[in-house]
Amino acid sequence: MIDYPALAALAEIARRGSFDGAAQALGITQPAVSQRIKSLEAKMGQVLLDRGPPIAPTEAGLRLIAHWGQVQLLEAGLEVTPTARPTIRIAMNADSLASWAIAALPQAPGLVDLVIDDQDHAEGWLRAGLVSAAITAQRGPVAGCDSFELGAMRYIACASPDFIAAHFPDGVTAQALRTVPALIFNSKDGLQDLWVRQHFGSNIALPCHLIPNAEAFVQATRLGMGWGMNPELMIAEDLRSGRLVPLHPASLDVRLYWQIARIMAPPLAPLTRAIRRAAAAALIQ
Repeated sequence: MIDYPALAALAEIARRGSFDGAAQALGITQPAVSQRIKSLEAKMGQVLLDRGPPIAPTEAGLRLIAHWGQVQLLEAGLEVTPTARPTIRIAMNADSLASWAIAALPQAPGLVDLVIDDQDHAEGWLRAGLVSAAITAQRGPVAGCDSFELGAMRYIACASPDFIAAHFPDGVTAQALRTVPALIFNSKDGLQDLWVRQHFGSNIALPCHLIPNAEAFVQATRLGMGWGMNPELMIAEDLRSGRLVPLHPASLDVRLYWQIARIMAPPLAPLTRAIRRAAAAALIQ
């Protein structure tokens, strides 16, 4: 049987970033926290924490933390531990968080622990049992999960007027794209490449800046660092004012889905309803 006080210690270390912080949160001594982790690792036969710095859970540790959050949430729903504040781990893409999904998160029945990952990769966290729910681009449900269609996020390939004048004097061509800097969120971000393939019929090795922050990505586009695929929700006023200009009339729509572990669906029903309402109000249906 798993030692749940030890799981609580593991989860608090991951949340607070230190053994001392976990001890303060749990109201026990730091040596007691260390002993709980030592015993848990011995029982599981695996290292659960990378001692760093910084301290971070291993993949095995993340699975146990996710399990602990699910146990807390289920027990809270049964009022077994009515004073507990369960942790709900959710994977979602940065653009959804920055533009519409944040409005739903206050309905989460506990403490939210967000994992930011690309919509094309978020379901991997569900498959591994590391999160209870995810916003993903995968239509079919992950095994053991329920899937709800949310709508589509519209992306616009755009840049500042000065950037376009300087780098695309003869229009946006495949040859120009080989030398003009693009903006990429991170190595998993395939939207720019997808847009290029759709409109130019081939892959192009894009020179790129990596900007792994949704708000900074938009600002970098405004400042003329490069061209990029920006969510229409985040740049609507820029497009209206002419501060940003589309590179091409056609947009790129990315359909999104809310996937939730079936066992967690009842306690997370308020959050699911809030996510679906927020999506219906913001996304293309």
